[in-house]
Amino acid sequence: MRSNLQIVADHYAASARQDLAGMMADVSAEVAWTEMAGFPCAGTWIGPDQVIAQVFAVLGDEWEDYRFTLEKLIDGGQHIVGVGNYSGCHRQTGKAMQARVSHVWQLAGGRIVAFEQFTDTLLVAQASQV
Repeated sequence: MRSNLQIVADHYAASARQDLAGMMADVSAEVAWTEMAGFPCAGTWIGPDQVIAQVFAVLGDEWEDYRFTLEKLIDGGQHIVGVGNYSGCHRQTGKAMQARVSHVWQLAGGRIVAFEQFTDTLLVAQASQV
């Protein structure tokens, strides 16, 4: 069985290759996925379908070459922290953005049951303002 650290690492690897099915492979049907207030997808989304529709589809529509670049993973057992950078270019404004970010993952029984994002939402907002 893969460790919690490996499950999250596999999610990030799938993200890097733009493999949505791979990203969602270990996400629980009841996952609580929280995007920070002030972020374009702010809110807590329950279940993979909401995460795909309210987070990944929105980011794909609004940003060109939007990505998370992983710098390091911190193994806290049931909680894994991913640290890195967001980058992309806002489609409407043409402005580029780069912001530091941390993701806190919670796992149980080999499944991702919760996700919470922490980032500088001002940098993201500035890139999306005309």
